[in-house]
Amino acid sequence: MLRPTNLLPLFTFIFLSCCSINGVVSDPQTNLLKTRCNPYDRFVVTNISIFSENLNATLQHIREQISVQNKFFATAAKDANGENPVYTLFQCRNYLSIADCVACFDVAAGETRSCTATMASAALVVYDGCFMRYNSNGFFDEAPQPSNIVSCGNQTTGEATAFTTTVRQVLMNLQKATPRIPRFSAATKIHVPNNKGATLYAFAQCVDTVTVKECLDCLKVEYSSVEICLPNSDGTAFDYGCFMRYSTTSFFADNQTIDITPLIKQGSSNKGPTIGGVVGGIALVLVLLGLFAWIRRPKKKERIPREGIIGASMLKGPITYSYNDLMSATNNYSEENKLGEGGFGAVYKGTLKDGKVVAVKKLTLNHSKRMEEDFESEVKLISNVHHRNLVRLLGCSSKGHDRILVYEYMKNSSLDRFLFGERRGFLNWKQRYDVILGIARGLTYLHEEFHVRIIHRDVKTYNILLDDDLQPKIADFGLAKLLPNDISHLSTKIVGTLGYTAPEYAIYGHLSEKADIYSYGVVILEIISGQNCKELELNGDDEGIFLIKKAWKLYEKEKHLELVDKALDPNEYDAEEVKKIIEIGLLCIQASADVRPTMSEVVALLQNMDLLENLRPTMPILIEIN
Repeated sequence: MLRPTNLLPLFTFIFLSCCSINGVVSDPQTNLLKTRCNPYDRFVVTNISIFSENLNATLQHIREQISVQNKFFATAAKDANGENPVYTLFQCRNYLSIADCVACFDVAAGETRSCTATMASAALVVYDGCFMRYNSNGFFDEAPQPSNIVSCGNQTTGEATAFTTTVRQVLMNLQKATPRIPRFSAATKIHVPNNKGATLYAFAQCVDTVTVKECLDCLKVEYSSVEICLPNSDGTAFDYGCFMRYSTTSFFADNQTIDITPLIKQGSSNKGPTIGGVVGGIALVLVLLGLFAWIRRPKKKERIPREGIIGASMLKGPITYSYNDLMSATNNYSEENKLGEGGFGAVYKGTLKDGKVVAVKKLTLNHSKRMEEDFESEVKLISNVHHRNLVRLLGCSSKGHDRILVYEYMKNSSLDRFLFGERRGFLNWKQRYDVILGIARGLTYLHEEFHVRIIHRDVKTYNILLDDDLQPKIADFGLAKLLPNDISHLSTKIVGTLGYTAPEYAIYGHLSEKADIYSYGVVILEIISGQNCKELELNGDDEGIFLIKKAWKLYEKEKHLELVDKALDPNEYDAEEVKKIIEIGLLCIQASADVRPTMSEVVALLQNMDLLENLRPTMPILIEIN
């Protein structure tokens, strides 16, 4: 099907092609290198019409920044704290004129809108002269994820050996110099020896939001990738965070080049310097000192690795509630308002002055300057997590040593009450399946879709809340780092609950998202069986058998269905479907973390169980009780 034609970019391109700026022929360099439209996610984008309107608003804001403020890099967000948010980023190659940058933007905007026509919740479009990216999740502060996208020319050069050597050296120099240049952009040219006077043009660039180290790491990947183009006369490598290109054809004006030599690690000095050389050397030192001072001037804070706090500096903070208002809302944290208590503290039902009902969590924390910094950054990060299957953090409050979080209220409370408590047997099979799938989607978002990977560390039925429609929402994600060292469930280093904790984490302290996947597998078995993983099953021949061992033994005997909760009506579920979901649970709790599926793979398996045909779970670690 033909896409609707956006004539404005075309007219802009034709007009600018006929113009001349500073003696250089205008060229917005709109050769399309890559378009990537990510699949539509109805749990993130609930209304594609509103989402498209928000995207258009960000595009308009970015265009104004480029054309009015003469920017080559711009970001914009719309409804970041509401539903159907859009985050958009745009960058031009710095050697373009502002007019060409705007023209490249117009073409990129038209191509981007074609992705929303296919209901894509995220997209990337890359041209020679610019690139644009939008996403329903905040990503401005994320580290570049190398994708090894390469575009090579189809012409070769005369003297391949000399050309290849020259290209490698120039790109290596750019790789080293670019991260040390303000705005992370460098263009250079050099004559290629023994190649009939050929000139090599090369350029490297990183997005403004990355750190120096991230820019360097990204360009290292692009340097390795673009090497496959040699000895062809041009090549380009790029990903979400950086861009590298070389060519024997000029693609930027001579006045756009800079001397990157001073930024490259100095080699051996010349012997026998003359007075002029000494003077020149002193001048060079002064230039380098000035450049060093410029580079080291105060900039935005560099990101701290996730084990510190990643990505919090550019996120919007949560609402700050009055400490006294929360005291009043919970009736001074009275016992009758208490909803429960876990490893992170007690939770109370609260009614705000406007009548809104919320869940108020009083955290149990250690007290230190580091904790205060961690609390502020972690809470800011968590408040930017928005997904249908994750409990929404509304705001926070603090006074003295007290740290309080305010969440949306779930009147149906936690999943464990529906499986093992006073509401046991209430959930039918369809509702249980929806809970299993919803939890998987929420964990997929935390592990793979949010701009920072979040490992929950304590996935269990107590931390799964149910909304009015009995849809699951995962609670307490992102809080593990705030626990005081002497309160963690297993040791001073391990956070979690025995029975749900992956063996590699419980025994060796090895933490990855696969630990969450193990816990999720245990939760699947609990939902299907109605049995708590920590309780011994005392009926039958195997007295003292835990849930995981029971599930595995039944699987080995091909008697899966004996695991199913007797409260379920056999007429309400398909036996083969239930057997396959039990197998998905067993895949998640395999002893080796490496062979467990990712959460996105689990979602795919739950939605298309035919994919299980060639998958066989291996034995989990079983606890023997004598």
